[in-house]
Amino acid sequence: MILYPAIDIKDGACVRLLRGDLNEVTVYNADPSAQGALFESQGFEWLHIVDLNGAVEGRSINEDPVSRVLERVNIPVQLGGGIRSIADIERWLDRGIARVVLGTVAVRDPVLVKEACLCFPGKVAVSVDSRGGYVAVEGWVETSTVKALDLALRMEDAGVDAIVFTDINRDGAMGGVNLQATVDLAFALETPVIASGGVSSLRDLEAIRDQKASGIAGVICGRAIYDGRIDAPAALALFHEAAVC
Repeated sequence: MILYPAIDIKDGACVRLLRGDLNEVTVYNADPSAQGALFESQGFEWLHIVDLNGAVEGRSINEDPVSRVLERVNIPVQLGGGIRSIADIERWLDRGIARVVLGTVAVRDPVLVKEACLCFPGKVAVSVDSRGGYVAVEGWVETSTVKALDLALRMEDAGVDAIVFTDINRDGAMGGVNLQATVDLAFALETPVIASGGVSSLRDLEAIRDQKASGIAGVICGRAIYDGRIDAPAALALFHEAAVC
C-alpha cells in the first residue's frame, strides 16, 4: 500500500482547499518543487499532484511549477487536473509524469479513456470524485448525474490502472476518510483503489491499512501532513509494516 502526499497547485503555489472550494484556500508553500523535494527527502515513494486551475479551466495551467517538480525529484509522480485529450496525456508522459489521473473527461468522453488505456497501458488512472454519491466534474464545480460506482465500473472495463476515490465532503475537512464507501467501492472492483479525502490522523491511516484486503492499494494525504497532525516518518513506518506483513 502506497502513501501519496498531495501537492495541489493553484496560481503556482502549493495549497489545500476545504471540501474542494476554490475560495477556501490555505497556502502552504509558494514553491511546489521545494515541497516535492521535501516529501522525497522524508522517504515518500510517490507524489500526487493536481493542477487545480487546470481542473476548472479544462487545460493545463500550472505547467511550469509541475515541470519544476519533475526536474527536482527522482520519485514517480501522478498528475491530474485539466488533462482532457490523448495529446495532453502523451505530452505529460513524455515530460516524465509516471501516471496521469483523468477526471472530467472520464464522464464526458469515456471512449477517450479507453483509447488512452490502450495507447499507454499502466499509465492511466481515473479520479472518481463523489459528492453525495454522484460524480463531480470541472474541478468539482459541477455535480453530474453519474453515480460514483457506475463510473468506476465503466472505467474498470476501459482498463484503467487505478481508481482514485474521493469523498468531496470529507476533503480537507479533517473529519476522517469515508472508509465504508471506499471499502465498498474497492470490493466492487478488481482495479486497485486509492483512497482520498479527509485523512486526519495516524488512526485513519491504520484503519485504511487494515482494509488492504478489500483492494485499497494506497491513500492520498494532504492537509494532515502539512499541519503536522500526521508525522511523515511514523506514517511511512506504518505503511512499511503493512508491506512486509
